[in-house]
Amino acid sequence: MVATPSLYDPRDYPAFAVAVDVVVFTIRAHVLYIPLVRRGNEPFLGQWALPGGFVLPDETLDQAAARELAEETGLRQEDGWYLEQLASYGDPNRDPRMRVVTVAYLAVAADLPQVHGGGDAVLAELKPVNAVMELNLAFDHTRIVHDAIDRIRSRLEYTTLAARFVECVFTVSELRGVYETVWGTSLDKGNFRRNFGRSDCFQSHGHRPRGARGRPASLWSVVEPARPDHVRLLDRPLATRPVPTPFSVR
Repeated sequence: MVATPSLYDPRDYPAFAVAVDVVVFTIRAHVLYIPLVRRGNEPFLGQWALPGGFVLPDETLDQAAARELAEETGLRQEDGWYLEQLASYGDPNRDPRMRVVTVAYLAVAADLPQVHGGGDAVLAELKPVNAVMELNLAFDHTRIVHDAIDRIRSRLEYTTLAARFVECVFTVSELRGVYETVWGTSLDKGNFRRNFGRSDCFQSHGHRPRGARGRPASLWSVVEPARPDHVRLLDRPLATRPVPTPFSVR
């Protein structure tokens, strides 16, 4: 254990709290969704917000994010989830109660169950991202959602993140549907298949049983690429690239 310096007095420094907020993306019927909660306490009583809350003294940031997500939405992180820290947000005025720095997490899940409110949340709902952008979210959560969307759109260009939105074995058309949904644009089927075929990130699993019509669809899964630092699956169409907004400034 490291000894506390004898001349150090914690009371000489301003106290502040640490919180976590979680943006969980999933796709249903070609629509991108995230869960939101309706706050049951002040500040921002009754407003929609991301699931999250304060970090307890005896838990890590990851543990706090998992706990708050479970308490407020009923969602529990599964093995197939993708999870990463998105960014930290520490504007002095982001929380009217006191100085609060929040660490935002980004998650992707192939299939989320129904959510239900609990803890400090009186209600929880899966909401389409396009509808979320029309809401006045609590705190600086609109900025966090914007940043999370930009992050996953970029990740799709140079990682296999798109495969986390579908089952572990998938078809090329299912994967293309993820890109189209997240990027909000249609992609040429032939070009997408050619880009897919040139990648070393996927392995074949044969074909689905033949249906009544057409050729059976080929099945694929993700493998670790030979050069993980040189993964380039697809360039995002220019129309979907972010334009500077107040939310992208850190």
